[in-house]
Amino acid sequence: MENNEIKVTSSQLEVVKSMEGFVDQNLSTLLKPVDESWQPSDFLPDLTRDDWRKRVAEFRVDAKRLPDDVLVVLVGDMVTEEALPTYQTWLNRLKGIGDPTGSSSTPWARWSRGWTSEENRHGDLLNRYLYLTGRVDMRSVETTIHHLINNGFDPRAGDDPYLGFVYTSFQERATKISHRNVGTLAKRAGEEQLHKICGMIAGDEARHEKAYKLFMSKVFELDPNGAVLAFAKMMKAKIAMPAILMHDGKDSNLYAKFSLVAQKAGVYTAKDYADIIGALVEEWKVAGLSGLSDSSAKAQEYLCGLADRYQKLAERVKFSGSEKFSWIYDREVSLSPIS
Repeated sequence: MENNEIKVTSSQLEVVKSMEGFVDQNLSTLLKPVDESWQPSDFLPDLTRDDWRKRVAEFRVDAKRLPDDVLVVLVGDMVTEEALPTYQTWLNRLKGIGDPTGSSSTPWARWSRGWTSEENRHGDLLNRYLYLTGRVDMRSVETTIHHLINNGFDPRAGDDPYLGFVYTSFQERATKISHRNVGTLAKRAGEEQLHKICGMIAGDEARHEKAYKLFMSKVFELDPNGAVLAFAKMMKAKIAMPAILMHDGKDSNLYAKFSLVAQKAGVYTAKDYADIIGALVEEWKVAGLSGLSDSSAKAQEYLCGLADRYQKLAERVKFSGSEKFSWIYDREVSLSPIS
């Protein structure tokens, strides 16, 4: 779907404008006050202490327990988080919900900046964690971040706020699942601190998922025909993952390889993709919508059967061979089934 094919209507802009009071009422529960929020330094060795060498050494002992596949998905998740400037740029392009001055007091602008400030901690924390482990090639990782921000990000939503809400509802849930599952793998390996870190990040993502789903629920209430058409349009375009254009300067197939490792490790899978579709169809009560136009009714029918279609496709996914990553000094990660 080309962005120039996406036309934002005046009625959509009226709906988004009318939601400002609703957004304002909910900001206090969707965002946390800064003085009540965790910060990256809360979870890492304090280098100002006299015994910092001992604490870093203990930290590294625990981090050595992480297998290479967990390191790869952790790096990929961190790189994704570090490309935040690209995501805020896109969010502020969505018509009707941007930040016109950069410090505007409108509810949509306050949401955008609040969301960004909370998300900013995720990449900071994971980046510092990986640096302190001494187990990854940080220059390769940093080069990947540089390339990803340089390459940009196209979620196939153009500047359409409806499509934007659908995309973010889906993506925040996907990110929550990914971080939560990396934490589970870390705990299984005996690395409790990373388990705790991933749990805190997943908690933020869950709250952000709730926010975007709430915004889209309001759209469904105010404009059910437009909402269901946007939902179907976004699903037909398919959700483009934020890090799809990642590149380490050497490997043009890096994202596909990372995605395979994430699926094989059970961090984020084709089944998760299908489950998220089903969850959003249920969240927005798509099956129960009535009085729709003909085109919206067709979109409704398409959406109600979509999760099952993807579940069947997910069952066919197979893995084999191995993949090499510069992030871990060109070591190979096996994708073959455990015999």
